[in-house]
Amino acid sequence: MTPLLSLLAPIVLSAVIVFALSSIIHMATKWHADDFPLVADQGRILDGIKKLGLAPNDYMFPRPKDMADMKSPEFIKMAESGGVMMTVLPGGPMTMGPMMGKWFAYCLVVNLFAGYVASAALAPGTAYLKVFQVVGTSAFMGYAFAIWPLRIWYRRGMTMTVKATIDGLVYALFTAGTFGWLWPK
Repeated sequence: MTPLLSLLAPIVLSAVIVFALSSIIHMATKWHADDFPLVADQGRILDGIKKLGLAPNDYMFPRPKDMADMKSPEFIKMAESGGVMMTVLPGGPMTMGPMMGKWFAYCLVVNLFAGYVASAALAPGTAYLKVFQVVGTSAFMGYAFAIWPLRIWYRRGMTMTVKATIDGLVYALFTAGTFGWLWPK
């Protein structure tokens, strides 16, 4: 067992590395450029949504009231033509600062938990590759596993899901490398 406080440096440094790496992936490459396809006549669609007065939240159409409603002819007819899942965002400028701050906090939390698992499983002086294995697996679970329920239950696009999983793998590899490098002797 390794004291968790002795892993503060790799927890924070790997979060900084993942944050920088994700910024490069999202801003300097075209890897995620087509995650959300461009829709023609966006203004008309937005005007229609605004007229509904929907508060910022997640919505699904058609949405049954209960299990019995799913069997009603009206619901079945609506569902046959397809559906929509959408997130209504609050009005105002899309400022990246708060989202980037939350992403960095998330990186810290994932790496804290990966460090916790490793601290409970590994002793000081553990070989680099063993540290890499334990931390990498834990970090990968934190960065990638939660993406798949969105694909399963909410039909998020497969391309976006696979790309986000690959991103999670890259983040986990850099996290594992950082921990392996800075693991207490």
